Amino acid sequence: MRQVKSLLFGAGMAAILLSSCNCDKCQTTASGLDPAAFDTTINDKPVKLYTLKNANGMEVCITNYGGRVVSLVVPDRDKKPTDVVLGFDNIRQYADTLNSPTDYGSSVGRYANRIKNAKFSLGDTEYQLKVNDGPNCLHGGGTTGWMNCVYDAEQIDDQTLKLTIVAPDGENGFPGTITATTTYKVTADNTLDITWEATTDKETIINQTNHNYYNLSGDFTQPGYDMVLYVNADNFTPSDKLYIPTGEIKSVEGTPMDFRTPHAIGDSIKSQFDQIQNAGGYDHNWCLNTYKDGKGDDTQVCASLYSPKTGIFMEMFTNEPGVQVYSGNFQGVGNEVNIQHKHGPYPQHVSVCLESQKFPDSPNKKDWVQPTLKPGEKYFSHAAYKFSVK
Repeated sequence: MRQVKSLLFGAGMAAILLSSCNCDKCQTTASGLDPAAFDTTINDKPVKLYTLKNANGMEVCITNYGGRVVSLVVPDRDKKPTDVVLGFDNIRQYADTLNSPTDYGSSVGRYANRIKNAKFSLGDTEYQLKVNDGPNCLHGGGTTGWMNCVYDAEQIDDQTLKLTIVAPDGENGFPGTITATTTYKVTADNTLDITWEATTDKETIINQTNHNYYNLSGDFTQPGYDMVLYVNADNFTPSDKLYIPTGEIKSVEGTPMDFRTPHAIGDSIKSQFDQIQNAGGYDHNWCLNTYKDGKGDDTQVCASLYSPKTGIFMEMFTNEPGVQVYSGNFQGVGNEVNIQHKHGPYPQHVSVCLESQKFPDSPNKKDWVQPTLKPGEKYFSHAAYKFSVK
């Protein structure tokens, strides 16, 4: 029996109607989450925790608040269920955008990553976006972007969840009313398969991604320096000190950006290379070799991550031209030091994000693959993360 517990309001927090469960039938998930801690109402829309699982020990828990993956459990080499993504164990902290602002696990939109000076043009029209990252726009507006909106949820079956959002024309400065879906699917071979689709009534831009923070060791108390990274890319896009690409495309050859031969992140994350010094680690876009002649091959591995501690191996596939590798540079720093997460406080560099994407600031770099979407067209983006042990 679910009962109303309290109505919370606060700066940086949406109006949340929390509920609690007093019955003895409710069970925690494989990752230890209590679904009742996510059963709520935010801005008059219902929020829940949805569980996807297969018969081979994989479980993914997702909240329709921001389309966020809250936990992702796979077996390690000893068949121990291991949660490999960062996050919170309650909806209150996800929704508190002032005290615990985060993009953990979210389905980012409208535009993942940064747009320089929060401006771009389509034809003769210039659009001013919400400024939320220095002078730039990050992740579609951050606290007012899709990662902090409630999606309409439809659980298709035990393996599939479809999330839908309708974003109005002018939202955070973006043109066009967009109807967008994020579909999460857990497959029999322990793959988290994600597809994004969208339509618009006016020419606009869109660039969605998933923002899981991975630590395949299951130990969130230590930096993930021993995780072994592979990126199938000969080139990357250098950035300035505000993380905006300069417009150049440079070879990874002879630099700490070269992960064509897999190696531990800790081997190079503290390099004196200017790109790493500027970012405090990795926070860069790689130009994937799996994207050629205007088309991405999502049957080929574009990146992988491996933990020698657990033997968990994750392979990534996408049809997008780029992948952003982010090494948790802001975790354990400043206000992040003492925030309690589902695993306790997180140290710096505890995780790695692998975000499929069009290149950052691509609306202002017309030679790059463009993220434009016109009426009558359908946006389609795909990323998959396959887990195994070795």
